[in-house]
Order: sequence, then C-alpha cells, then structure tokens
Amino acid sequence: MKTAQYWHMRDDGRIECDLCPRHCRMDEGQHGTCSVRQRVSDQLIAAAYGRACGLAVDPIEKKPLYHFLPGSNVFSFGTTGCNLTCGFCQNAHLSRCREIEGTRISPEEIAETAIRYGCESVAFTYNEPTVFFEYAIDTAKACHARGLQTVAVTNGWIEAEPRTEFFAHMDAANVDLKAFTDRFYKKLCGASLQPVLDTLVAIQHETDIWLECTTLLIPGWNDSPAEIDAMTKWAVGNLGPNVPWHFSAYRPTPQWNEAPPTPLESLLQAESIAKSNGIKNIHLGNVHLAT
Repeated sequence: MKTAQYWHMRDDGRIECDLCPRHCRMDEGQHGTCSVRQRVSDQLIAAAYGRACGLAVDPIEKKPLYHFLPGSNVFSFGTTGCNLTCGFCQNAHLSRCREIEGTRISPEEIAETAIRYGCESVAFTYNEPTVFFEYAIDTAKACHARGLQTVAVTNGWIEAEPRTEFFAHMDAANVDLKAFTDRFYKKLCGASLQPVLDTLVAIQHETDIWLECTTLLIPGWNDSPAEIDAMTKWAVGNLGPNVPWHFSAYRPTPQWNEAPPTPLESLLQAESIAKSNGIKNIHLGNVHLAT
C-alpha cells in the first residue's frame, strides 16, 4: 500500500484529506468522495496507486491539445475515481467506479511502454489525475528520466500546496473549465468555481506549463451568451489571449440526459464571442464541421 500525501489527523480522531477543497473526513475504512483515497488504520492510503485504466496510444489532439507537440502520439492512462460528481461525465464508468480496478503497472513500465510505442509524451487522463496524485508524480518522474513529456488533463479542483507540487512535474495541461458560475459547479459537480480559476492563474503565471482549456457547452446550463462573454473576458484578462480554448458539444447519455445535444449554432456563437473578446486560438469539438 502507498501512503498518500496531504492529510492530517483531526482532534476528533478522523483523518482529513487536504488534497482538494472537499476536505473529506474519514473514520477507519472509509474513503473520500473520490473513492481512491482511503483510511487504513491511522494512515491515508493512495488506493489506486499502480492500477492503471484505459492504457492507450492517442493522438495528442485528442486530449485535446492542439498546440503542444502537434501531430505526435501520447500514451494515455488513468485510474478509477474523481473528486467531482458530474452526472454528465463521459467516463463515468471510471470516475464513479467504487472498486479499485485496472492493470497493475509501475511508473517505470508506463514510461517504457510509451517509448516502445513511439510516443513523445504520457498523459494522465480519462479520470481526474490529481486523485492519483502520488502515482501521477512518480510516473512523471520516470517519464522525464527517459526524455518523455507529461500531460495533465484535469478539472483543476485542487488545493494550493498540492497544486504547486503536482504541476511542477507537468509539461502541458488541458484544464476543464466546466462553467463560469458557482450554480453550475455546485448543482452539477458538487464543487465550486473559484479553486479552478485559481489553478488556471497559477499554471499560467507560476509555471512554464503549456496550457489549453476546454468547456463542454450544455444547453440551458452554461451556454448563454452572457456567461460565455464573462468567461472569455476573464480568460483574456487573467490568462492572456494566447491560451487556446476548446468548446465541445454535449451529447446526452443514459446516465444523464437533462439537456438536449448542443446545437452547432451554440458552438459557433461561443467561438464568435470568444474571438471578439480577444482569444486567438479557438477550437470546436464533438461536432462535424463541413469543409
């Protein structure tokens, strides 16, 4: 078992996890909302360490990263678990899984496999990588020792101190800014907006990481012109105009169908607003565009 970082023992005898803003408090045998940080005796355990899911070779553009090692392949993996509770998650079979699953594979084996398949980078993706914090960092160290780049595909909902350590080992990140209102984050994700904005600012101004952002537009929830206008103005004012932005179309799933599919018009409207506010590189995803 791998002991987790960022936790403390409370005066009431419970362990409190300090990794993300949720600050789960656990008695013996309990796990946090993420399902992969669990109390065992008087320790917090990183229960998903060394158990990888979704091992695959992807084009880097699938992460999506369009301006980092373009045209290259990335070796992708995740684990189970997530610290958000988004009903619309496209990888809910991993993020909401309550059992620790996956292939047993060490950080060094991941790096060697990436090299064997001709990849230039390794991506921590499919579920939220900060919940497998220790596994991701050890894998990043193994990758850097072998000349590979590292990529975090993340929701950005993490506390400041672990955030600094985590992103010190990343070369690129795509941060999912799910919406620009606390209403959305609280109602649909069980989370809050400000920590994500703090992460974006910290990455852009305190690291050398290549940053891109993604927003999944869900009709009636986060796609109003006013919200897109406010979000992209904030982005230009706080991150600058050069951070690429990906607007993706939502598709209903059996698990969550509280909105219709995102129409192309909504994506094009978001693109127009973002462009008028100064964002230079805008990409539309999950939609077919005629050429």
